Amino acid sequence: MKRLASLALVVLLSAGSVFAQGKFGADSAECVKYLSFYNDYYKQFNNKASANRGAAFEDAIRNWRKAYAICPGTASQNMFQHGSNLLLEQISRSSSDKAYVAALADSLITLQNQRLQFYPKSKNKVSILNNKGNYIVRFKGEDKNYVLNELEGIIAQLGGKTNPTLLVFYLQAAIDLYRAGEISADKVIEIYGKTGEVLDSAEAANEDEAATKNKVRSDLESLFAESKVADCENLINIFGPRYEADPDNVALITSIVKLMSGAEDCLDNDLYLRAVTSLHKNAPSYNSAYFLYKLHSSRGNTSEAVAYLQEAIDNPESGDEQDAKFNYEMANYCLHNGMRGKAFSAAQTAAQLGYGFTGMAYFLIGTLWGSTPCGGNEVTSRARYWVAVDYLQKAKNVDPSLEADANKLIGSYASYYPQAAEAFMYDLAAGQSYTVSCGGMTATTTVRVSR
Repeated sequence: MKRLASLALVVLLSAGSVFAQGKFGADSAECVKYLSFYNDYYKQFNNKASANRGAAFEDAIRNWRKAYAICPGTASQNMFQHGSNLLLEQISRSSSDKAYVAALADSLITLQNQRLQFYPKSKNKVSILNNKGNYIVRFKGEDKNYVLNELEGIIAQLGGKTNPTLLVFYLQAAIDLYRAGEISADKVIEIYGKTGEVLDSAEAANEDEAATKNKVRSDLESLFAESKVADCENLINIFGPRYEADPDNVALITSIVKLMSGAEDCLDNDLYLRAVTSLHKNAPSYNSAYFLYKLHSSRGNTSEAVAYLQEAIDNPESGDEQDAKFNYEMANYCLHNGMRGKAFSAAQTAAQLGYGFTGMAYFLIGTLWGSTPCGGNEVTSRARYWVAVDYLQKAKNVDPSLEADANKLIGSYASYYPQAAEAFMYDLAAGQSYTVSCGGMTATTTVRVSR
């Protein structure tokens, strides 16, 4: 009964004290007495080196309850702060009693509300509200509606001064309610947008705060992406106006790229392309240049695609192995888009760099020569097949896995060799050296004739 009576004092929080007259209330002597009593014991409890902390805590919380019951809120702001610490200690000591802890948590949260009611201009307002948010998440986390509504109010008051981790719990509560069918997808999207705006407005005072801010941003993005709440159209509606307002905000455009990359069928739109372009402009890398090549090539923007792929190749951060891959891809892309000279030079570079691309590059050059129309007489128009076979022979020698395909093409190209009589008419004979120029390409080969 004694414990229940003490609990009742904490839960009720002495509504009558609000109406007391004067700083210390109608019974000022008793108020001052118990404030003094609990303060003395609180100092002993707060001294972690004290051997008498346990007993001091019991005396401190008992006298604090009496002071709280008698004194009005105007008596002392410390009464709220100390009371919060005492209730947290009581919660820690009573963890096995769930009902009691729940009641203490209600009182703890109410203490924060009353402290702000009596001291609305407190210099500690930010920390009080953030602490309240933490208590709500810690002790009331199962009540998602309560968490959502309370955190929404706290975030509205604090803006960029909100503890960033509260934004994660705010979004998580919204997602949980969406999955339970209690709020709409639009509401979750609105909340996600709000968390991003709050985080954008937050100022990091040091490296640790900056690191926390970045981690929270990543957590928010992951939560939102995994929730599958937003389709591509919703993402465009949310982020389109924000991008237009601040197209050079690296954090914003990074978020846009990440979220739209994770959404289904959301790469083929102007916002995504512009965001990736802005990201590359603000933080260029060979990876971002290569990604822009892929985007433009998928849209048929050939000149832009080639320019970005060349930029990826030219970037000093890309090593030889990466450049071999990029050059081989450049050769393929240019071959299929009618840029034979560019395809030839890129394939030659890929062959020289190696890293597994030499044989494939030779094979590509062989097919390039074999498919390039050349004008002239019976010999000059067909000399290209000699060069094509040269490269196909090289390809299968370097990479045996290409042998079957290379032999098939070699047989086909050899059927187009000029006859010995035709070669003789132009003062040529089998085995002779011959230079071929065609389609912006030049190569020295050996004359071959068909029987």
